Amino acid sequence: MADMIAEILVLGAFPVLLLIAACWDIASFTIPNFIQAALIALFLFFVVATAMPPALFGGHLLAGFIGLVAGFTLFSLGYVGGGDAKLFACVSLWLGLAVLPSYALIASVLGGGLTLGLLSFRSLPLPGVLARQNWIMRLHDEAAGVPYGVALAAGAVAIVLYTDGLRSGLLD
Repeated sequence: MADMIAEILVLGAFPVLLLIAACWDIASFTIPNFIQAALIALFLFFVVATAMPPALFGGHLLAGFIGLVAGFTLFSLGYVGGGDAKLFACVSLWLGLAVLPSYALIASVLGGGLTLGLLSFRSLPLPGVLARQNWIMRLHDEAAGVPYGVALAAGAVAIVLYTDGLRSGLLD
């Protein structure tokens, strides 16, 4: 039963919450706090369901703390929004210390691609049909930022199964 719960959390709930965060960020340039709260709560449920060893749990907590410090440093420098910073910390908590550098690299590369894609999109005129959609107009606005939650979510989904603590919870 614990294996099934772990599988549902890692392969179902975690990616679904990340998809919601990415879509919300695209539509409004915000990521609501309930998504981060759900990610934390589901991670704690995963820890209990899989009886994660204390040392591994500590590594995940440390990764979350490092993600929080890094995210809010980037936020204070104006590179990412507050929701992005919190999402990075929550995803770091899920992925753990061993995978954190790889995740940061993958999310950065995806974020660079997203930024280049948005710059290209913003250089083109919008057809009338698209110009009537508020969320597309926000994305097209040259003064707007980048919905970096999309890159953070995509990076997490790309790497989640390479995370020792999560994978061992599924394979035990």
